[in-house]
Amino acid sequence: MTPQGSHGAAQAFGAAEPHRHGDVQGRKAGVVIASTRAAAGIYEDETGPVITDWLTEHGFEVFPAMVVPDGEPVGAAIRALLTQHPTVVITSGGTGLNPDDRTPEVTRPLLDREIPGIMEAIRHAGAAKTPLAALSRGHAGAAGKTFIINLPGSPKGVMDGLSVLDPVIGHLCDQLEGNHGH
Repeated sequence: MTPQGSHGAAQAFGAAEPHRHGDVQGRKAGVVIASTRAAAGIYEDETGPVITDWLTEHGFEVFPAMVVPDGEPVGAAIRALLTQHPTVVITSGGTGLNPDDRTPEVTRPLLDREIPGIMEAIRHAGAAKTPLAALSRGHAGAAGKTFIINLPGSPKGVMDGLSVLDPVIGHLCDQLEGNHGH
């Protein structure tokens, strides 16, 4: 029997489909952009489309990106998204050292569990390109079954972060949902 034939036989007898790492089909995701200037229309947000495209390419159903001013509006946007039960929420911006860069401070209280290794890997990946990556203060963690991560506000910083998430996002989602036997 071919692998396809045995898969069909498993379905015919009611057996569960084999697990596929990285399969996020049907899962929802939200994007929050922390930028006072972009929210005011002073300039066009460049990171939201990058994140939305990446999520879409990975099979997520993506809510429209929310572009909000820095600070507490970021926390309000994340809380609003959490009422929709997304699997993933990715923020961009507000992770630096400017007085209004408050994304980590409004994100941390929403997290039940932090996942520090992800942020360590992102800062490490960024540091290979610029020493300024060490200044990013974002968090990654779980709010219930939702993975939340704070990425930097630059397109390059976002791409570095997404490249770290690329090989782990499916497994991470599986574990948060309790769907993986490890």
